[in-house]
Amino acid sequence: MSLPIATERQMLTEPEFEVVKQSHYPEICSLSKDELAAAARRLRDYRNKARDLSHQQRREMRGKTEARGARPAKDNTGTLMKKQIFAGALRRVNRELKRVDRDEQRASQSEIARRALELKRANRVRHHPSAGRTAKRGMRPVPNQTPPGIANPREVGRVSQFVKAGQARRDG
Repeated sequence: MSLPIATERQMLTEPEFEVVKQSHYPEICSLSKDELAAAARRLRDYRNKARDLSHQQRREMRGKTEARGARPAKDNTGTLMKKQIFAGALRRVNRELKRVDRDEQRASQSEIARRALELKRANRVRHHPSAGRTAKRGMRPVPNQTPPGIANPREVGRVSQFVKAGQARRDG
């Protein structure tokens, strides 16, 4: 829940209000990343201080601890309101920091296109392995891979025919 700026001005001291005022729309866009980080640190410190003080006041109201001031706290709504103001401002600053980071990381479209063109030009050379032996330049002799035979092939045919004829004589 966002509170009106007039309420924030009433609830906060001047240095606190200056930091919270920076977290609202027109001013937050003009802050650099370092200024946003510094504002987030200060807001976190202010929020933690208000949270701790509210906790202490709540304990005083229940009678769990001694009063820090002259009288024990009767109400801690003002401190809770301060904590809510600081928490809202911190949320706005963190959201803006995320947006700035996202914009820094996102490359522009022209940079992406330039990189794609560089990759395309670098990949023009084909990197295919050789296909091996092909018939590009006509037929070439293929060397015989079998070892030379021991006997003359004509002699082999003559002997097998002789054995076949002898077997036929015995059978018939």
